[in-house]
Amino acid sequence: ISMFPTSNHSSVTEFILVGFSSDPTSNRILFIIFLLLYLCSVLGNGLIIILICLDFHLHTPMYFFLSMLSLLDMGYITTTVPQMLVHLLSRSKLISFAGCWLQMDVFGALGLTEAILFVVMAYDRYIAICFPLRYMLILNWNLCVQLLAGTWVSGFFFSLVHTFFTMRLPFCGPNIVNHYLCEGPSVRSLACMDTHLIEMVDFIMSIFMVLGPVTLILASYVRITMAILKIKSTQGRYKAFSTYASHLIVVILFYGPGIYIYMRPNSSYSPEKDKQISLFYNVFTALLNPVVYSLRNKDIKAAFIKVVVQNRVS
Repeated sequence: ISMFPTSNHSSVTEFILVGFSSDPTSNRILFIIFLLLYLCSVLGNGLIIILICLDFHLHTPMYFFLSMLSLLDMGYITTTVPQMLVHLLSRSKLISFAGCWLQMDVFGALGLTEAILFVVMAYDRYIAICFPLRYMLILNWNLCVQLLAGTWVSGFFFSLVHTFFTMRLPFCGPNIVNHYLCEGPSVRSLACMDTHLIEMVDFIMSIFMVLGPVTLILASYVRITMAILKIKSTQGRYKAFSTYASHLIVVILFYGPGIYIYMRPNSSYSPEKDKQISLFYNVFTALLNPVVYSLRNKDIKAAFIKVVVQNRVS
């Protein structure tokens, strides 16, 4: 069988997403929990975007990239959770072949774009701490727009390649996906052909799209740490560390589960464990991002207080 079989080899026209439980009572409880998590995530990330847009003092490259991160998180969680909520209350858990393809592509594109954006944000912190006097000169708005455009183009391109490899596999049945979304490893495990070659291609792509960004981020923070340790003032060192600690926490929460799921062979695929881990980096990371950045960022808190005060006065 060739590496790129045609869609004529596939007799499956739709998939069944198993989700978490077949018990109606459990599903209703999960519906309430995930609905609250989704609403909190959308509201939290949306609030950050609004505050950055409204407060002139936040019109800097750092907060420009932070607003893009919030936008990505809102899209990332919206790609999966609304459908999951419908399936929790519905007897039918079907998703069409085309719908599965689209969800996998968009979910992967937003995830990869966010992964690359973390590299850009690390570069932003590196310039801000190591070259503070030339910060706006080096990281001018033209460069910011170019970097952002590059992250989106790269994310959507590599996701399309990954989705094409997976969804062009022959699916002869069964069509039951033990997951709450169409994710690469879970769908690929249903293919009626040997997928080792495509797994290898996937692994090579993951090296560039996961380990590559992680290496660049770590290199940036090694340089940042070295620069901070040269600061004589204890208060100055603490202030400098606090400016990038939030970013480092979010990076660890995002990359850890992603590396586990995508950089291992299908032979070690564990549906139940994968569902739990993917929930963490899909739902909980999008929820934690605004919390981490808001609680550890004085500028965001000041902008929020300013908006609240202005609304009360008006």
